[in-house]
Amino acid sequence: MNKAQLIDAIAKKANLTKADAKRALDAFVETTTKTLKGGDKIALVGFGTFGVTKRAARKGRNPQKPTQVINIPAKKVVKFSVGSELKKAVK
Repeated sequence: MNKAQLIDAIAKKANLTKADAKRALDAFVETTTKTLKGGDKIALVGFGTFGVTKRAARKGRNPQKPTQVINIPAKKVVKFSVGSELKKAVK
């Protein structure tokens, strides 16, 4: 499902116009991004939790030259932990 299809589904399910559904989805994405960038978590009970974790620096291999070792720098990554209700629904 792409963004346009998600907007259509939200509009139908919540009885909103597509414009209102798009604004709601954009607001959710913007707020989630800002919150995670600030280092906080977002927990949606039953759905899941968005959070940021740090990935340590490590050594890797260049796929084009397998004998060449490269340094992969440390970085922050977004993690999503699935909530119990979503896990049961997908099962």
